Amino acid sequence: MHIHQINIHGFKSYANQTHIEPFSPKHNVIVGRNGSGKSNFFSAIRFVLGDDYNHLSQKERSKLLHEGSGSAVMTAYVEVVFDNSDNRFPTGNDKLTLRRSIGNKKDEYSIDHKNSTKKDVESMLEVAGFSRANPYYIVKQGMVTELTNKSDQARLELLKDVAGTKVYDERRRESLRIMQETDNKRNKIDELLNGIEGRLQELEQEKEALTVYQNKDRERRALQYTIENRELIKNQKKLDALENSRQERRDLEEEHDAEYRQREEELDALDMAIQENRQRIELLNAEKLQDKSEWEEYMKQKGTLESDVAEIAEGQDREERKRPS
Repeated sequence: MHIHQINIHGFKSYANQTHIEPFSPKHNVIVGRNGSGKSNFFSAIRFVLGDDYNHLSQKERSKLLHEGSGSAVMTAYVEVVFDNSDNRFPTGNDKLTLRRSIGNKKDEYSIDHKNSTKKDVESMLEVAGFSRANPYYIVKQGMVTELTNKSDQARLELLKDVAGTKVYDERRRESLRIMQETDNKRNKIDELLNGIEGRLQELEQEKEALTVYQNKDRERRALQYTIENRELIKNQKKLDALENSRQERRDLEEEHDAEYRQREEELDALDMAIQENRQRIELLNAEKLQDKSEWEEYMKQKGTLESDVAEIAEGQDREERKRPS
């Protein structure tokens, strides 16, 4: 596994899209004049593979974008293409592409042109042996000189880092810490188990007491059911008797109602007959008054006629007496 190709666009001095290939699987030398972009080239590699550019602020990201004449660069990316013919990256492909893109408001990663997280990229690199715990797969300028100036103890620690033994020491300490925590948890679990066993015994006793209580309660409910059933039968008989009595009263009331309605009908008939008789009496009284008036008129006329007849008769008698004999 080795770097096969590097593509840079908009990163630092690389304004335009730049493809750098092919790289040898053994040794590669980058040469050029001062200001030709050698340092920025290695910065681009560290930008993707190293930890130098983690947790960038917006201002720091802006400084990584190309600044020059012409239109401003809004985004930049660096793409590292690995030759994976030995399948060191377990993807099943002969090539692996890691890409990091930045802008004023973004910082994104991709693996084989699929969006990924920083954690995904770190995990992929660790699988291939690029461990964050041993970051010396990239030796920056000045590190060798710094190494020669270190003390023996510091160089020993550095060699441990390079060899990877310090990682195992840290893992050993971490394992011991985990073991100690595990022992503490086990002791707590033992205490909990002891408490649980005691509680189980208490629960067993409570269970036996509960069983006795349930049996007694079952007997109590059976007796209560028997008593309530008897009371229910007794009360049902009373209800039946009351219902029969109420039905009898209802039947009697219906008979009384029928008789009452019959009496009312008879009274209505009598009232109607009385009304008719009153009307007939009034009619007869009116006829009687009329007959009386006619009789009085008749008697008056009769008296007048009789008076006239008497006067006529007296006149005739006087006339006859006046005649000579």
